[in-house]
Amino acid sequence: MFLQCLVKGIIFSNGKIWKETRRFSLVTLRDFGMGKRSMEDRVQQEACCLVEELRKTNGLPCDPTFILGCAPCNVICSIIFQNRFDYKDQTFLDLMERLNENARILGSPWIQLCSSFPALIDYVPGKHKKFFENYTCMKSYILEKTREHQASLDMNNPRDFIDCFLTKMEQEKHNQELEYTVENLANTVLDLFAAGTETTSTTLRYGLLLLLKHPEVTAKIQEEIDHVIGRHRSPCMQDKSHMPYTDAVVHEIQRYIDLVPTNLPHEVTCDIKFRNYLIPKGTGILTSLTSVLYDDKEFPNPEVFDPGHFLDESGNFRKSDHFMAFSTGKRICVGEGLARMELFLFLTTILQKFTLKSVVDPKDLDTTPVVNGLLSVPRFYQLCFIPV
Repeated sequence: MFLQCLVKGIIFSNGKIWKETRRFSLVTLRDFGMGKRSMEDRVQQEACCLVEELRKTNGLPCDPTFILGCAPCNVICSIIFQNRFDYKDQTFLDLMERLNENARILGSPWIQLCSSFPALIDYVPGKHKKFFENYTCMKSYILEKTREHQASLDMNNPRDFIDCFLTKMEQEKHNQELEYTVENLANTVLDLFAAGTETTSTTLRYGLLLLLKHPEVTAKIQEEIDHVIGRHRSPCMQDKSHMPYTDAVVHEIQRYIDLVPTNLPHEVTCDIKFRNYLIPKGTGILTSLTSVLYDDKEFPNPEVFDPGHFLDESGNFRKSDHFMAFSTGKRICVGEGLARMELFLFLTTILQKFTLKSVVDPKDLDTTPVVNGLLSVPRFYQLCFIPV
């Protein structure tokens, strides 16, 4: 696949550089609150900003793509750059547009073509050219921010992820392996920035489409919100254990949309025999997450959106080993904990404050993805956010 040329960072690197960069990123993200109360506070604050932005739509039909992208993007920005952006900031608008466009490209059939015939990349014009143009512009912005950080760096008081990486660079400057370079910093930050924004925002956008399609599900969530949280207190992660239906809906949204159907590319590290096939060391492989998320033995009628897939007979939340929306194994999503937190808090906060109204008959809404490329992207739709 053409993205494999992005050999630094976390997502598409491998070997020693991947291992070291992933370990550093996990430790640093935890230091800045991932999985802790401080991170929950950031997400709650951004949820309030999201609500205020949705109020500005005045209950009129709107495309939620941009607004739903801003919230998770700002959470990541607060970790990487130490600050969030105003939703009208022009730099922010440009970054969001490039992220959204790249998500559309990753969901297009062109990506499947490039995966099958990688030799096309250098000789045939196509959407991958625009993808790399966007990627280069975003990377230039990160390099500019890195230079600003270098000029004001205090290694004893790191302000954000970039400061921590620059400090590690200084500590490792005599290391011949050179995992800690400005180039690797830029790619790592861009991986966190892009993955931490697009996956969550696309899931939220797809989730709201499914809730419009199934108003009875939305009504049950809001009933649970009224019972557990009320209309005035901000939702928190402690509420999750008392809201099994909402928890089940969030899991079912992720299962049903099958966000990354073929997972990211992997490579076998040694010769392996699998179902009478010999896979030689170094072979690139794509694993099907669809095969587990849509396993009809675990999820009866998997093509149907049904929160009951994650509820037992008593209405309690039911875990499933087949839930692999964040992949599995050593390369499982670095930001899984943050994404789970955002999906629950953003979704419950929206449904606490608004009634969702479709601009067409819910029966006419199409919940199939535009195209199954690398990402499953929902079809264009509009909705109205009616204040409760």
